[in-house]
Amino acid sequence: MIQDVLYMNGYGLYVWSSFVFTLSCFWILHSVIKLQLIKEHKKFEAKFESLDIEKVEKAKKQETFKEILATSSVSKI
Repeated sequence: MIQDVLYMNGYGLYVWSSFVFTLSCFWILHSVIKLQLIKEHKKFEAKFESLDIEKVEKAKKQETFKEILATSSVSKI
């Protein structure tokens, strides 16, 4: 029974190899995106962590800041 599922009438080699290839591509893509997110997060923290409270409040009041927050839900990677 298990051999029939693995063999798939002679097509098992192609089916399982394509399945493994697809999963490995998804895993690599996930890893690359995760590393890019961590890198961008560190850049963001480095740039905005050192701001004073006055500058933070001023940035929140700016129109461009509000536009960035409104459009930040879509990633442009």
